[in-house]
Parts: sequence; structure tokens; C-alpha cells
Amino acid sequence: MKIFPTDTKINFIAMRYIAFVFSGLLLIASISLLMTKGLNYGIDFTGGTLVEIKVTPSTPDLGDLRNGLNDLELGAMSLQEFGAPDDLLIRMPEQEGGVEVQNEALLTLKAYLNDKFETVDYRRVEFVGPQVGKELKKQGLYAVLFSILGMLAYIWFRFEWQFSIAAIIALMHDAIATVGLFALTQMEFNLSTVAAILMIAGYSINDTVVVFDRIRENLRKFKKMPIFELLNNAINQTLSRTLMTSITTLLALLALWTFGGEVIRGFVNALIFGILIGTYSSVFVASPVLTFLNIRRGSATPAKTEAESA
Repeated sequence: MKIFPTDTKINFIAMRYIAFVFSGLLLIASISLLMTKGLNYGIDFTGGTLVEIKVTPSTPDLGDLRNGLNDLELGAMSLQEFGAPDDLLIRMPEQEGGVEVQNEALLTLKAYLNDKFETVDYRRVEFVGPQVGKELKKQGLYAVLFSILGMLAYIWFRFEWQFSIAAIIALMHDAIATVGLFALTQMEFNLSTVAAILMIAGYSINDTVVVFDRIRENLRKFKKMPIFELLNNAINQTLSRTLMTSITTLLALLALWTFGGEVIRGFVNALIFGILIGTYSSVFVASPVLTFLNIRRGSATPAKTEAESA
């Protein structure tokens, strides 16, 4: 099945500077948000206790409940609806004094909730110590860095060094933009989000490799074709495959977003955004970057002429 005919001639390379400006602004905004707002780290990274409850009556007064939680003097607790008005998620920070003090704080919280509501169904209680949280944060960072380095080595081995640089630029573009989304929306950033970033990196590199394979094939077939025309042909020839893969993946993610519930909502949000930004970077970032890396010596002059004529 082909979305576009085989003779499609969209001039993607001519739009490279517009794409670079957009990507540059996106990355600057993402980094600025990380430096100013930061990430809303989940219990996995910060340590503390997470309590999910279902209560009666079904429409609790969240403002009054927040005031009551603050009066317990257990630290800056956060409260939010978790998919339904009667399904609540409470985050209690790590208490000084160790596990025993944390357990006492949890008992205090439960006693308050039991007095506040007619019935309280404790669906989930999770505790993570601060040392474990720091270790998980470090391990998550290592996982992302080592995976990117592994992909760099793979692309370098499979293609030439120019392709590796272009692929890593696209990967970093996607990862930073996704993290920037979490800084902007203040969605919880936890271990499942790290897993989503790794999956986005894998999807993006797979999409990029397909385009790079066609570029390398065309380099061997058309040795005298201007490089700009050659890159455009490769992108257009793989465009149907790129969009079909993205659309089918998004359909599965939309089903998860609709029926998966709040527990995996952040994970799915990251993947949906990552698929969109990864598809964009494969077409408008990875391949256009090759125009600056001299993948075919002696072709820069005719390539410039071709671009100007377009």
C-alpha cells in the first residue's frame, strides 16, 4: 500500500532552513523550560510515598482536602484526580527519620482520610526511599546515554561517520524535545517516562536507517546526480513507508491512551509525541544534516546549483 505515488517529487531539502529554525527554537524552548520549571519527578526519583484511593462521596472537595492534608504537617503533599473525580492520587514526600517515621506518617494520613470520607478504597501504596530514588535517577540517565552511544556505534559501523553524526543529532533532537514537553506540561517524570524515551530513540533510529539505506543505495546507483536531488529522491521514495509506520503505531497508542487508564497515561503521552517528532526529524533533520557533511566529495557545487534552481 502506498500513500504517495512512486513519482512524488516533494522538495524537502529546500525546506531545510525553515526546519532548522523550527528545531532550533524547539530545542531552545525545551532547554529553557528544563532550566526554569524543571521536571515534575515522580516518587521513583524523589523518594516518598504514593497513595491512590477511591472514595465516597464521589465528588470530594479537593480544595478542602488539600487544606486538610497541609494541616497534617507531613510536608508539601500533592493531590490530583486520577482519571475520575472519586479516584485520587496523593504524593507524600520523604519524612526525616527513616522508614519507621515514614510508616507513622502513612498511618496519620490514612487516619485522616478514613475520618474524612465514608469509605476509602486504598488501591495502591508505594514507598521509595531517597537513596533508591537517586540511584534510579542515575541509572535512568545511564540507560539513555549508553543506548544513544550504542546506536552511534551501530550507525558508524553500518554506514559512514557522516551518517552517524546526522543520526545522533536527530536522536538528541527527539529526546530533548520530549523531555521539554514534560517540563512544559509538568506531567510526572518517572521510570516509565525513561522507558518511553528509550523506545522513541529506537523508533526514530529505525525510521532514520530506512531513509539512510535508500540514500546509500542511490549514491551507488546515481554517481553523477546532484546530492540535493538524490536526498530528495530517497526521502520521497520512503515517504509512504514512513507515514504508514507512524500511523499504525499511533493507532495502537491512541487505543492505549483511551483505554489504558491514568497509570500509563504519561508513558503513552510521551510515545505519541515522540512518534510525531521522530517522524519529523527523520525527514527534516537527519537527511538535511547530511548536506553539510560532504557525503559525496565533489558534489557540493552541483548540489548548490540544484537547490537554487528549486
